[in-house]
Amino acid sequence: MRDIDVSLVTQTVRDMCIDVNHELSPDMKEAFNEACSKEESELGKQIFKQLQQNLDIAKADKIPICQDTGMAVFFVKVGQEVHFVGGDITEAINEGVRRGYTEGYLRKSVVGDPLIRKNTGDNTPAVIHYEIVPGDKVVITCAPKGFGSENMSRVFMLKPADGEEGVKAAVVQAVKDAGPNACPPMVVGVGIGGTFEKCAEMAKEALTRPVGQHSDIGYVKDMEEEILERINDTGIGPAGLGGRVTALAVNINTYATHIAGLPVAVNICCHVNRHIKATI
Repeated sequence: MRDIDVSLVTQTVRDMCIDVNHELSPDMKEAFNEACSKEESELGKQIFKQLQQNLDIAKADKIPICQDTGMAVFFVKVGQEVHFVGGDITEAINEGVRRGYTEGYLRKSVVGDPLIRKNTGDNTPAVIHYEIVPGDKVVITCAPKGFGSENMSRVFMLKPADGEEGVKAAVVQAVKDAGPNACPPMVVGVGIGGTFEKCAEMAKEALTRPVGQHSDIGYVKDMEEEILERINDTGIGPAGLGGRVTALAVNINTYATHIAGLPVAVNICCHVNRHIKATI
C-alpha cells in the first residue's frame, strides 16, 4: 500500500483550478490554431482573431480565459493500492476547489440548492466521479464546465433500430439546436450505450480526451470524423455568426447496453474546453 496525505490532493486541485482557467491545454491550442487556418469566411476569421487576442491577454495577465469559470468537475482514478491519510478525499478535493477559486480570484458560480439558489461563495461542492483502478497512483482530471454550453446538453433514449444513423442524426441535431448558445467553435462529447446516467457521464468524460486523439475502435473513429464533417457543414460557424468551423472535434465514448435500448448523450463544450490532468 502507498499512503497519500490528502493535503497533497488539496494543493494539487487548488493549482489545477487556477491553471486550467488561465490557459488553454496544449491539445486545444493546436486545434484552435488549425481551425484558424481552415476558417473560410471573413467574419469567421475576425472572430478567431478576437478569440486569440482574448487568450493572449488571459495568459499574459493571469486572468480567466472566460468570465464563466465553471462548475468544477473531476474524474478521479484511484489506484487500489492507495491509502488516503489525513482526512476525507472528497473533502480534500472540495477544499482544493475552495482555495483555487478564492485565491485565484475566479468567479464563484455554484448555488447550494437548485431551487433556493443561495451562492455557496467558494464554488463548492464540486462534481466528482471516482473510479478504482489497478496501481498505486491517483490520476485527477479537472474539467470546469461553464453553463452556456452545459445548458445545451441532450440525452436521447433511442431505439436499437435507430442504429448508427440515428445516433449521428441525434448528435447533429443537438448541435443545431445549440446554435450560438454553446459559444462555438465547440468540442462535442458523446456517450453511447450504458444507461440514462452512464451515457451522460461518458459524454462528459469524452470532452477531456485530447482533441485530435480518436477512439481506438474503428467504427467509432469513423463516426467521430463523419459527425464532425456534418456539424461543420451546418454553417453555424465561430460565435454562431456563420463560417466553416463550427466544431473542433467530436469525441465519442461507448459502453455495453441493454438489448432494448440505445442511450445517447451529447455534452457540448465551448471553444476553450478546459481540462487538465495531474498524477499523484
